[in-house]
Amino acid sequence: MTVNIPAGEFDTDAGADVHPSLHNEDLAPLPQDKRRWGAFEIFNVWTNDVQSLAGYTLAATLFVTAGINGWWVFAAIILAGLFVNWLVNLTGKPSVKYGIPYAPMARASMGVRGAQFPALVRGIVAIFWYGAQTYFASTAVAMALNALFGTPALGTFLGMTAIDWVSYVFVAALQVVLFIRGIAWIEKFLNFAGPAVYVVMVALLIAVWIQAGDRLLPAVGSIFNNDSVTGWAAVGAFFSVIGTMIAYFSAVIINFGDFARFSRSERSMRLGNFTGLPVSLTFFTLLALFTTAGAYVVFQDGQGTPMTNPTEIVGVIGNVVLTIIAAVTFVVATVGINLVANFIPPAFDLSNLAPQRISFKTGGYLTALFGFVIGALWVAVISNIGLATFVDTLGAILAPLYGVLVADYYIIQRRRLKVADLFSMSPEGRYFYQNGWNIRAVIVIAVAAVFSIAAVWVPALVALSGFAWVIGALIGAALYTAVMWSYRPQDEEVTV
Repeated sequence: MTVNIPAGEFDTDAGADVHPSLHNEDLAPLPQDKRRWGAFEIFNVWTNDVQSLAGYTLAATLFVTAGINGWWVFAAIILAGLFVNWLVNLTGKPSVKYGIPYAPMARASMGVRGAQFPALVRGIVAIFWYGAQTYFASTAVAMALNALFGTPALGTFLGMTAIDWVSYVFVAALQVVLFIRGIAWIEKFLNFAGPAVYVVMVALLIAVWIQAGDRLLPAVGSIFNNDSVTGWAAVGAFFSVIGTMIAYFSAVIINFGDFARFSRSERSMRLGNFTGLPVSLTFFTLLALFTTAGAYVVFQDGQGTPMTNPTEIVGVIGNVVLTIIAAVTFVVATVGINLVANFIPPAFDLSNLAPQRISFKTGGYLTALFGFVIGALWVAVISNIGLATFVDTLGAILAPLYGVLVADYYIIQRRRLKVADLFSMSPEGRYFYQNGWNIRAVIVIAVAAVFSIAAVWVPALVALSGFAWVIGALIGAALYTAVMWSYRPQDEEVTV
């Protein structure tokens, strides 16, 4: 059975027949007149990702644990930002050109039915991130409540007190409310959150600097002057930091098309990516470096392990007004990125599983439900593996999907898609493959994932853990190109 899509629904395939099980309003190509995002909106997608509590904590943790000089860690993080900028330009370009989100885009490589597999994997990873980020945001709310009413002596359940649970439920509910309001309201939310967090982070640094005085600059040079790792091991640690930071962004890298499709032009997308990634990441990392070092000398007297969560630093400053303002801003920033990176994408992905039965909104509700369970288990279970390992593992799972997606579009499809065939179940369709599945692509992803995940969890390969994303993406791209080379269409077969 097919339904006829009116002319204009597809910019390049007007009047094309599509199968209803592959199409709904949220998955259809976005017409040019509905693409409202400029560079500023793309910039704010990345700024909110960079500024989240998990992002700050990861950066500060790498400064503490990498085993190399802090300035080398800083350089590695900036290089990672440049590399991620290049990666998302690759995944964003086809979605700007055709106006399609990640889920239909994946059909070109996986098959019109087979694309449900990477969409499901991407959705599951996003739900894990959604739960984790919801928990991190709730710590800021708990900090504010404790600052206002004191910290009562309460028992715990799953590692969290009653205050923690109230905070967690509040943040989870807030995100659902924002999601219901729609993408236009979320855009306004992000446009406020990005600049607001920088204001608060600068205020936090000033508050710490005032108390640290002339001890701050020497602290930055000495606290992270770590030389426990030397020689080639130090080189490996440097590139491992780059790999871990790439893995942190991996959830957005793979599905950046979900946002790029709203861009008015490829130029605005590229400008937003550059200012939001290497530029914003450089500034925020400097803030994290100086704030963490200042708090270490002021509040810890240079003893123990530096505080890596900014809510901990705000909490010990003792300024209730700053605590409340910081809590609100941290929640706004973390919720912002959680919506765009970990809520909207799995809503699309779950909708792609059964477009007729699962709408974008229903997919969002399912994401909220599953993510709530994941976040509730963060303290008691998931956090025990460590944030860096958590990041590397999720990145290792997604990496082969990225390698296959990019290799297919740029090498196999030669940057040209038959958009109508992305929504067609016709056996003559370009992306029908074997009953809608490209079995070769599934096998490639499975093989590449074995190697990338092993790099994180197999003790003998522990030195490669920071490279898990790069390993998975390269293996996926190379194997896919090799097995699909004969499928490259001739010029006359490629029409858009």
